[in-house]
Amino acid sequence: MKAAVFHTPGKPLSIENVADPVPREGEAIIRVKHCGVCGTDLHATEQHGRAGPNGMVMGHEFAGEVVALGKGVEGWKEGDRLTSLPFIGCGKCAACFQGKPWQCATKQIIGLGEVTGGFAEYTRVHLNEAVRLPRSVSWKEGALVEPLAVSLHGVRGIRNGLAGRNVLVVGAGPIGLTTTLWCSFFGARHVIVSELDQGRARMALKYGATGLVDASGDVAEQFRALTGGEPELILECVGLPGMIARCIGLAPYGGEIVVVGFCMQPDNFVPAVAMAKELSVKFVIAQDRSDFQFVVDMIAADRIDVEHMVTDVLGFDDFPAAFEALRTPTSQCKILLAP
Repeated sequence: MKAAVFHTPGKPLSIENVADPVPREGEAIIRVKHCGVCGTDLHATEQHGRAGPNGMVMGHEFAGEVVALGKGVEGWKEGDRLTSLPFIGCGKCAACFQGKPWQCATKQIIGLGEVTGGFAEYTRVHLNEAVRLPRSVSWKEGALVEPLAVSLHGVRGIRNGLAGRNVLVVGAGPIGLTTTLWCSFFGARHVIVSELDQGRARMALKYGATGLVDASGDVAEQFRALTGGEPELILECVGLPGMIARCIGLAPYGGEIVVVGFCMQPDNFVPAVAMAKELSVKFVIAQDRSDFQFVVDMIAADRIDVEHMVTDVLGFDDFPAAFEALRTPTSQCKILLAP
């Protein structure tokens, strides 16, 4: 099959023929219809992070159609439509039974070196982690379920909920935008988005932002001007060194910070500053199966409108250059590979 293959940092993805995946017990092979690019994919191909292995096929934001089934599969057939959490768990531990394969001690990660990901014509999933896609959910929307589930997982764990609260979302990349969407969905009073790039900032207004602040200026002063108060809740959605310290500085006494941005570099902040304000700081990652199902249900019921997140759909020929271009912030939100 054809795939976009990573070899070494500093070189574009290479379009090559690789071995077709083979289903194991309880698994399915799907024909990938669309697969999105995540910031994690970019981090995994950069020298400053922990670069993935030579020959890695990335892509964990995918939707597709079942084309083959492994042994022991019941209730699924060829032609079924699905998306999947980007993990293959053991299926036997407490975490797997609870729909939390990220916490499985022996999990494999799809698209990060262990299992061929969705930047290919076909990929392999375990049906424990799969979620059916109704016909009312398009392939584009299906490929957006994973990033929407990441930000949903971040906001569902907020200590005091979102209803009526003044919220600051730091960063308007794809995760910042989807976090903004869920903050609005769950009833935040003000959802203010801080962003350097003005094109991305304007996109946040489509996702429920009630106001924008320029991240290069005095964010606290701008926030007060828009809301009349301070941010009770800050969601860090950038994932770069220094952002946690910045959020601690912006938070008021007794405030809450949720770190959603995935940072793979060493970072520093002064605990005493957070302690003096008695802040609650929570780190979140990935998603549960229930998050996936909720996103699919909300899309199917037209409770959220997300297809406009997709700013480009590309074939293999144009994909490596587009992938490299994402290393510099632009007005792009989500680009999808259509294998």
